[in-house]
Amino acid sequence: MSTVASERLVEALRAALTENQRLKEQAARYSSHHDPIAIVGMGCRFPGNVNSPEAMWDFVSAGRDAAGPLPRGRHWETWRPDPTGQADPLQVEAGCFLDNAADFDAPFFGMTATEALVTDPQQRLLLEVAWQALEHARLDPASLRGTATGVYFGAMYHDYLTLLTSLPDREKEAVEYLFTGNLGSLLAGRVAYALGLEGPGITLDTACSSSLVALHLACQALRDGECTLALAGGTTVMATPMLFSSLGHIAGLARDGRSKSFAAGADGVAFGEGAGVLVLERLADAHRHGHRVLAVIRGSAVQQEGPRNAMVVPGEEACRRLIHQALSRAELGPADIDAVEGHGSGTPVVDPLEVKALLDTYGQHHTPERPLWLGSVKSNLGHAQAAGGAAGIIKMVLALQHGMLPPTLHADEPTPHVDWSSGTVRLLTEPRDWPHQPDRPRRCAVSGIGIGGTNAHVILEEASPTPEHVATTTAPLPLIPWVITARTPGALRAQARSLAAHAERHRHLSALDIAYSLATTRSHFPHRALLLAPDRDELLDATRALADNTPHPCVVIYPGDARPSSRLLPAPVGSALAELCRSFAEGAQADWKTLFEGTGARAVDLPTYAFQRQPYWPPAPAPHPSYDEASGVVEAC
Repeated sequence: MSTVASERLVEALRAALTENQRLKEQAARYSSHHDPIAIVGMGCRFPGNVNSPEAMWDFVSAGRDAAGPLPRGRHWETWRPDPTGQADPLQVEAGCFLDNAADFDAPFFGMTATEALVTDPQQRLLLEVAWQALEHARLDPASLRGTATGVYFGAMYHDYLTLLTSLPDREKEAVEYLFTGNLGSLLAGRVAYALGLEGPGITLDTACSSSLVALHLACQALRDGECTLALAGGTTVMATPMLFSSLGHIAGLARDGRSKSFAAGADGVAFGEGAGVLVLERLADAHRHGHRVLAVIRGSAVQQEGPRNAMVVPGEEACRRLIHQALSRAELGPADIDAVEGHGSGTPVVDPLEVKALLDTYGQHHTPERPLWLGSVKSNLGHAQAAGGAAGIIKMVLALQHGMLPPTLHADEPTPHVDWSSGTVRLLTEPRDWPHQPDRPRRCAVSGIGIGGTNAHVILEEASPTPEHVATTTAPLPLIPWVITARTPGALRAQARSLAAHAERHRHLSALDIAYSLATTRSHFPHRALLLAPDRDELLDATRALADNTPHPCVVIYPGDARPSSRLLPAPVGSALAELCRSFAEGAQADWKTLFEGTGARAVDLPTYAFQRQPYWPPAPAPHPSYDEASGVVEAC
């Protein structure tokens, strides 16, 4: 072979190798862009005392709603659009509101009372719910400091700042915190700062689709390697009734405060509030780390509707296009989806448009024997706006786990503005069993429609079943340690109280699994209690005694006991258990995982931190000096 021919062959081989590498990288990028994402933790706070995923399931599966009167303590009854004018009577006096939106555990997050007062309650709410979500994921929040954990939150209200003008003669401290307490970007930034997270931190506003768009962006960031774990969700607290008043005057609100999603009786939006946070991780990473997977995000899509008949009314074609894109990214077809958690805001205009899009897509690939089931959590919790999508995700993750589709309320008769015979979509007017299919897992979709035209659609799949864990009946340790910690003595007792109630309610949880979870999935704070006993019953008695602030021979409290190391019961001196207990009781960090190696102990669900909340809300604004309350007349200045 000539030299020229040899050189050409080498060049051809190099080109082939280069092309092969390019194709491999392209395939890897394509694969990563379609990697499933695991939901490994959830936290929430919604009206009706829905303060945990467990409470959410109890609430929606029982067919309850959170409709009630206007929120107390926010001075809405004296609200004036024009501070020089008379109070504006609200046309609708019902909705789904948080009773405790002002409440917050400021010392837990290192905030003074003044800083908490001038900080947007949406920031405060996200701090607590994010912590709850991480503990629900069985992750010690403190262990994430310095990690590439991303934060993606949606919000649409920033009106709390307008109330702070009523604070008289604010001292310098309050003025300094006005900026950081009310800047929209710090809804995500505050959580990242408090937890020491170093992934992307993004606050976004696409109105009512915000939390689903936040979830979509978090999934993309995980697939692209921008973060290894992500918090995603949204929050809504209506500090003032400005939008509530505006929609009430144009008959846009449901007068009884109930969303009648997809129903003939739909008469407007029922505004709600709350926060929902999801902990996300690439599915492969979750399996590698041994994290529990609650559900899987197969794919999602976000689109802007573009030109349409009205800026605030969605278009059917855009909704259809969005659904097809989400299914394509999930590598699934319409027949693979069993149910849709619709946007379902309860308006007689928007709901029919959404249903028509579902009929034209999913409805063409289902049968009367196996229809597509349609519902909306807004019939239970109202329209939580920027947090509404997160509420829908949490509801459907729980439905996947329990194998039951909760009912949609106030929808005995479906909207007549739709030809329901044009496809096979049925309203969930009563609870439905959701049995396993022999050939595939349960799957569902969640929709969010933003008033500005940005909509989202997310495809969920149930997690693969895990081998059943056989609880340890006899402890492989001579004494089992339950470690309970808190920021304050009062919180320590509250932690013990909630743990005792949880252990009594879930008798199947072994003492060893509870011990492992307390020791390895929770942050450990300065106020500590060490409970040492040979069995579950004695540990439970000790926990109750701690909750009641009653001395117990199995309990050591630090600080408090003068010589905690002398109260370790008969643990062999020098043993791993004795050394760990001594280190822990004296306030040091202890490596508890080594103690449980080889015991078969596993992480289980426990109550999340018992925050010690106090209300922080500004006083009612004083009447304008030129306004005569008696006559309702604005005097000339």
